[in-house]
Amino acid sequence: MSDFANRLAIKVGDYIRLRRSLGHAFKVQAATLQAFHCFVAKQNHPGPLTGELALAFVLTCEVTPNVRARRHAVLRRFAEYLTIFEKSTEVLDPEALPRSRVIPPARILDDAELARLLAAALDLGECDALRGRTLYTLIGLLASTGLRSGEALRLDRADVDLARGVLEIRRTKFRKDRLVPVHTTTSAQLRNYASERDRAFPRATSPAFFLSLRGERLSPSGFSTAFRQARARAGLDGDHPRQLRPHDLRHRFAIARLVASYHAGLDVQAQLPLLAAYLGHVRYSDTAYYITGTAELLGLTAERVFGAQEGVR
Repeated sequence: MSDFANRLAIKVGDYIRLRRSLGHAFKVQAATLQAFHCFVAKQNHPGPLTGELALAFVLTCEVTPNVRARRHAVLRRFAEYLTIFEKSTEVLDPEALPRSRVIPPARILDDAELARLLAAALDLGECDALRGRTLYTLIGLLASTGLRSGEALRLDRADVDLARGVLEIRRTKFRKDRLVPVHTTTSAQLRNYASERDRAFPRATSPAFFLSLRGERLSPSGFSTAFRQARARAGLDGDHPRQLRPHDLRHRFAIARLVASYHAGLDVQAQLPLLAAYLGHVRYSDTAYYITGTAELLGLTAERVFGAQEGVR
């Protein structure tokens, strides 16, 4: 390993500790910097950190353009720190990999498509019933509560009050805990899953609520793989230009709540703060991001607006 790689390892560690001491979680960024060090060490690169070296690392990763841009931004800020100690470090161009501001629309499943996805999830348990039941329960939980998939995977058994039907969501995206009440049908499915899980693993080795086939906490990558398999088995890939993501179920939940409010004759504007709190948002604008103008929602909105105008006349 080159002298530059050795020095880089020390400075990467120092920088990560510095950022965390300032209150930043710095998990994804730390992983990027550690991967960059491994790249430099493998290349036996003599240094210094240049724009060409940064781009060579970022462009080897098979990820989306926006992820590449975020990784380049991490390296750019690290380079600003490194230049204090390594004067030959280049200032990285902030426009080298500009991020796209186009946000692809969410894919909103209708009831029949969601039913197919849930059935396909159960079918994945052909060799091990718990695998299918875990995925089925997870997808159902995301669809019925709008939880982020990471929040669901981080649930511990102590966070799930099966008697009252309340989830305690901790370590959220905005570092704020919240309580999430669930529907009685969702609570029943969680109890069913817990019974099957405890039969499969009578001696718990993990505090996690959702377990993998090895009895450990189900990982994000394990869930992502199983979700893709269920999506394909449900016939939801096809020629559709937008591949379904677990996060799309959060969009579906937000829209479904507004549609239900319209049907119940409620003041939809007054329901938005409640929906924002339930989803764990700090600002209402964050909730608005999830409200896609589906045909049903637009139709109900138009009906109420124009109906009110007719009443005024």
